[in-house]
Amino acid sequence: MNGKTATMPEVKLVEATALAEKVFTTEKVGISRKTHEGHFKLFQGYANKTNEIRKALAEMEMDPSKANQVYSAIRALKTDYSFAYGGFLNHQLYFDILGGGGDPSGALADRINRDFGSIENWKKDLKATGMAGRGWAWLAWDHNEGNLANFLGDAQNTYPMWGCTPLVGLDVYEHAYYLDFGTDRASHIDAFLQVIDWDAVSRRFEKATA
Repeated sequence: MNGKTATMPEVKLVEATALAEKVFTTEKVGISRKTHEGHFKLFQGYANKTNEIRKALAEMEMDPSKANQVYSAIRALKTDYSFAYGGFLNHQLYFDILGGGGDPSGALADRINRDFGSIENWKKDLKATGMAGRGWAWLAWDHNEGNLANFLGDAQNTYPMWGCTPLVGLDVYEHAYYLDFGTDRASHIDAFLQVIDWDAVSRRFEKATA
């Protein structure tokens, strides 16, 4: 150590920022304010746990001899971190792209038409993906292939695709729709597709493809 004392790395914290008022315009298709308010508390929980685990990791003595794949403190923290931070990022995306209407336009629409054949085909593909998944469905830009694709996720931290930037996040956990639609996930997805903020999605697409 050359006589120097190791210093603690600075811990960067995340925050679940308040929902934009546009999010609550989804009431027109049946996704209620009450649902969003309860859902936001879960978003805050993911942020809080992300920060808690980051602090714990920063304070932990990293001793490889104590790490174990069956159980060890480092395994538990690293595994749960991927779930907490994944949940934070997924909900950050979900709420950012809610509160609009209509269909995409411009370069994003052109790309969806090219990669899916039509906007309607994309909607059917995303709906099918959402019906097949246990937690999430995403539209993402695949930097490796240079195209758009829909991906499925069973949990906050399952099946992330390397080299992909998510553009649309569809939450299909029951907490996202049960209050308004009961077990009718299909109707929830139909409602979601009517209230996507395509300006927000286009900004993400432009950044991803720049």
